Order: sequence, then structure tokens, then C-alpha cells
Amino acid sequence: MASVPARNHAMRRAWLPVRASRFAGIGALYAVLALLVVLPIAFVALQALFPELNRGSFAHPFAAVRATFGDPATWPLFGNTLRFGVTVAVLSLAIGVPLGALRGLVRVPFARCWDVLLLAPFLIPPYLAALGWMLLLQPHGYLAQIAGFDLGAALFSFAGIVFAMTMTVFPVVYFSVSRALMAAGGRLAQVARVHGATPWRAFVRITLPLAAPAIAASALLAFTMAIEEFGIPAALGARAGVSVLVTSIEARFSDWPIDLAGASVLSALLALTAMFAFVLQRRLLAGRDFETQTGKPAALELIEPGRWRVPLVLLFLVTTFCSTFAPIGAIVVTSFMRTLSGGLAASNLTLMHYGSLFAAGEGASALLTSLGLAAATAIVTGALGFLAAWVVVKTRTPGRAALDGMTLIPHAMPGIVIGVGLILAWNLPIWPVTPYNTWTILLLSYDCLMLPYPVRYASAALRQIGGSLEAAGRVHGASGVQVLWRIVLPLVAAPLAASMMIVFAVASRELVTSLLLSPSGVQTTAVYIWQQFEQGSIGDGMAMGTMLLLISGALLALASRLAGRIDTSA
Repeated sequence: MASVPARNHAMRRAWLPVRASRFAGIGALYAVLALLVVLPIAFVALQALFPELNRGSFAHPFAAVRATFGDPATWPLFGNTLRFGVTVAVLSLAIGVPLGALRGLVRVPFARCWDVLLLAPFLIPPYLAALGWMLLLQPHGYLAQIAGFDLGAALFSFAGIVFAMTMTVFPVVYFSVSRALMAAGGRLAQVARVHGATPWRAFVRITLPLAAPAIAASALLAFTMAIEEFGIPAALGARAGVSVLVTSIEARFSDWPIDLAGASVLSALLALTAMFAFVLQRRLLAGRDFETQTGKPAALELIEPGRWRVPLVLLFLVTTFCSTFAPIGAIVVTSFMRTLSGGLAASNLTLMHYGSLFAAGEGASALLTSLGLAAATAIVTGALGFLAAWVVVKTRTPGRAALDGMTLIPHAMPGIVIGVGLILAWNLPIWPVTPYNTWTILLLSYDCLMLPYPVRYASAALRQIGGSLEAAGRVHGASGVQVLWRIVLPLVAAPLAASMMIVFAVASRELVTSLLLSPSGVQTTAVYIWQQFEQGSIGDGMAMGTMLLLISGALLALASRLAGRIDTSA
């Protein structure tokens, strides 16, 4: 019989190949994520510091930084960006906090209906919403045809751009505040009232502090979404004479002479601004939470509206009309119009725009391209997100905090920064093979932007799974890959599938990186809609937009239903 040291030595020898293969797999995951996330961001920084980098030279360091910051036009751009983000955040609070407080504390009539309708702005890509507002409010638009006046001058102004963006992002505040107040319940405020506090004092001293972290975090999120948005400032800002960092970066890539170094400096400035807001948001969420030590969940005791029932319904109706019905209605109506000049008349209705989408042509090709890229993005990010979440949550691998940070960075990066970074990284003569100017570059950009969704969903699911199941599988002879495939993956399949549906819906309509990176002869749905609007074929563009709304709505409804089943079973 073999001695104990001999058996231990044999076990170590048997374990070494397994351990080596495991570390090789984790190392490959690090390398892929570094290539996907770190490389483009690093090249933005390098190009900003070394303006001749695209020519293979490190000459004249910081020359572009000095030139860009010394340009008199730079600081008004930055000021417009900050003013735009701050104004949108403040208005989102002004609309979202009262509505969220009412939804969380009062028995609002048709409450679930309002929730669904206020989810709709998330289905509308902001650039599509801007086009809808243009069709509705511009001179000779639908409002002018129905009511005899237009609001084009108001829309094509800084205030109009802020309004369009606010209607898109204020639901973030609404849902954050309403859910925070639902979780806290109104019982503590009622206790305060029993002890002599007025309703207003109970709200200010008890209810509002419980929701303060949600309010602050959602305001910062609204700010970040506003300064990163390209579609609304690009669609409305050109006619309003308003330019922000995002539109200026895109112009430096699309207008001759191309200014790679200046675009990189502005991209770095935008990325730092967004990162600052993101870090501030996480600090607020991490360190300023309020907890109720009751020993049991707080009962949800809603206030009866009484004589305020009708005003409440009118308030929610007006809000949902402005955020949902108006832009979506303009988009759908236009998709059935033969010509815009024909106006709102039965004789002007047609299905030809939808027919052109399904015929063999640019529309059908763009739709198939976007659906294919979205499906590939969902598969790649789902696989990478699951593996990264497992390494972070379930292993003690050195450097897993860095891995978690890599998967989180794209959440704070504006899409245009990722697009700029991919151009700078892959449009160099040093690479023997490059994805630049192929559809693969679009897939890389989508993967980078969408990666945080599967990672967060999978991480949340993995934290609910005990380690005993994996240990039991290994005890019974399963390899690490078999444990992942046969035990862990089925347990997180539902939330992972929900996140992949969200990725598919969002990737199928992504605009800014598609505009920057689409190679010649390749169109996505977002680029198709944008170009059709610029070329005057508005009906075809809005038919494609309507198709996107239906696809996004169906997928997000499935994801929500799947998530609801997960919550119920848990």
C-alpha cells in the first residue's frame, strides 16, 4: 500500500493540470475583456496625449491637449454639455419625484397602467423620439394640422432639446423613487403623524430621507444619460445652433479635415465627466442608505386619494401623453403616410413603407444586419458575462476585483468614446489583421457597450446559489467545466436569458457607434432611419422605427415576465 506522502504527491500531480487549465481559461477571459474594454479606452487616452500616434510617432506630447483646451470653442461646448445635463437632471427630478412619491404612497387609479406607459420611453431610442417630436411640432407638422399652430421655434432651441431629453429620462427618477417608497412603506410616516407630526412634516422628516439615496442616484443617472446622448442633440441641435461635446466629437470624425487628436481630447473630457458622475452615484448608493429596523417587511399602506382622484388621473394622463403617446403616435402615423405634404387624410394612408422594408432592398438588409448583430451580441455578452460573474462571485482568483471593474467600465463610458477608441485602436498599420471597416467592428462595439447587463444579472443570481452544489458535483467526479455547464448555468439560465433579451433589444437600435463604425455598404436599422430622415424618405424611416418599437417591446415584456417568474419562485 502506498504511503501517505506518496498519495499526497500523486494527488498534487493530478491536480496540477486541472489547476493549470483553469488558470489558462481565466487568463483567456481577462485577455478577451482587456481587448474588448481596456484597449479602446487606452487608445483614446494615448491619442489625446500623443497626437501623432496614428502615424506611429510619440512626437509632440500634450500638443493636442493644449490646442484643444486653448481653443475658445472648447469651453462653451463643455459648458453647454454641463448645462444640458444639469437642466435635464433638475427637470427630471421636478417631474419624477412628485409622480414617484404619489405612486409609492397613494392608491393611484390605474397605477399599473401608468407604470407600463411610463416604461414606454425606454422602448423609444432617443434619436427616434427626437424625430417623432420634430414631426409633431415642426412647422406644418401634425400639431399645426390639428390645432392650427406649431411649436417649431420652441422645439428647435436649447429648451426644446432639454424637453425632449427630459421626456426620455425622467422615468428613471419616477421608478427609482416610487419603488424606494414602496419598499419603505408609509407606516413610519403614519407613526409620526400619530405622535403629532403634520402630514408635510412627516413627509419631509421621515419619508423623504428614506428615498433620498434613490433620488440622488437617479438624478446623477439622468445627468449621465443626458451628457452621453447623441441622437437628440444631433437631431434638434443643428437647427437650434446648439452643440455639445458628443456632437462635436462626431463632427471631428465625419467632417473634413478629420481631427483625431482633438476628438480624442474631447472624448477623454466627456469620459471623465461621465465617470465622475458615475463614481459619485455609486458612493451615494453605498454610503448613505437608510434602513428600517422593524424585524419584518414594512406593510404597504397606501393613502386613499379621495377627492383628488380625478386630478391624479389627469396628472398621470398628461405626463404619459407627453412622454409616450405624442412621440410614438407621430412615429406610427408617419409610417402610414404616403407623403408628409399630403397631411392627415384618409386618402394619404398607405402600407407601401412597410412593403419596402420586407422587399429585397436597403431596409430589409439593414433589419437583417441589425438583428444578426444583436443576436451575436446577446450570445457573446451572455457567455462573457456569465463567466466573468462566476469568477468574481464564486472564486478567489487574484485580481477578480480588476475583472469586475473591467465589466463595469462600459456602464460609465459614453458610447461615442467607445466608438472613437475602437477607431483609434484598430485603424493602425501595425495590425496584420484588423476588424476595422468590417461588420466585426460593430460587434466589438456592441459587445463592449452591452457587457454590463449580463454581468449584473448573472452576479445577482450567483450570489443566491450556495457553494455546496458545486462542491457536491466535484465530490462526485465532475470537472470544473461540467460543474459550470450542468449545475451552475441551469440555475442562472433564467436571469441570464432575461439580460440577453435586453441586450438584443438595445443593440438592435444602437446609433452613435453604428454611425461612426459602419463600413461602406453595411447599414444597421439606426443608420437606416437616420439616413432616411436626412434624405427625405421619412415614411420608410418611421416604418423601420415602428418595427423596432414592436421588437423592443416584445423582448422587454418577455424579459420582465421572466424576471417576475424568477422573483416569484425565489
